[in-house]
Amino acid sequence: MYRPILASLVFILSADKNNVLLVHRNKRGNDEHLGKYNGLGGKMEKDEDILSCILREVQEEAAITIEDVELRGTISWPGFGKNGEDWFGFIFLAHSYQGEPKMTNEEGDLHWKPIAELADLPMWEGDKYFLPLVFDGNPSPFHGSMPYANGRPISWTCSRG
Repeated sequence: MYRPILASLVFILSADKNNVLLVHRNKRGNDEHLGKYNGLGGKMEKDEDILSCILREVQEEAAITIEDVELRGTISWPGFGKNGEDWFGFIFLAHSYQGEPKMTNEEGDLHWKPIAELADLPMWEGDKYFLPLVFDGNPSPFHGSMPYANGRPISWTCSRG
């Protein structure tokens, strides 16, 4: 039976739409994401919906309130967790926000990075498959599956409605 950990991942655009706010996971030595850049987000709590989850996570991680949030897609990551746990992620794009982002949190330092340079950053190997879909402007959400084994993606399939 498939019972994944449900999670959110949101990419927050700068006012000029050329940059995205990322966390550089560089604070905790036991972090399976150590050294990687990632969007903001995390595990959904049992008493919240996915939009409430990303609003809470962004408030905790960057101290801002995101607005004009768009669901860009979903991804099933069987075997992604450090102990082989299955994950299922809802991927969002935030077109605006209120407040001034704090530039550090307990997981790492936050940075504005050019969207055009994301492929050059240290990220999860599988991010290169779905990140272009987050920013491509296609109004249809994507739905992907990316099984992992030994910390690496073994395949990628994706469809759009």
